[in-house]
Amino acid sequence: MFKQLSLMLCILFALVLVGCNKEGTEKNANSTAGTKPPAMAASPMAAMSPGTMAEKIGVPECDDFITKYDACITGHVPEAARAQYKTSIEQWRSSWHKLAANPQTKATLAAACKTAAEQARTSMKTYNCTF
Repeated sequence: MFKQLSLMLCILFALVLVGCNKEGTEKNANSTAGTKPPAMAASPMAAMSPGTMAEKIGVPECDDFITKYDACITGHVPEAARAQYKTSIEQWRSSWHKLAANPQTKATLAAACKTAAEQARTSMKTYNCTF
């Protein structure tokens, strides 16, 4: 019971983060109107730091989402807003890594990552991100 409750709280936390990021995204998009977004990095892997690449969750849906989200932030989000999004990635990675370590919660983690990806896909359209 406690493990299910903690999983639901983690999912809720991820959803709140995505919702908060969406609000910040709209404000940042308005403040940078008329400017060109930075060019996309040569490849998502080139834009990631060595420490980021090594910290895989172990759930393909989660690893794929974090990689694509990080590439979107690095290539499309203005420098002034990037730190906020990088913090979200690290919070997701930490939370999801803990959930993946538990066999009882790992099974439901793929669905949570898919949900986060769908929400991020919608909220990051402001920056012309597609993933």
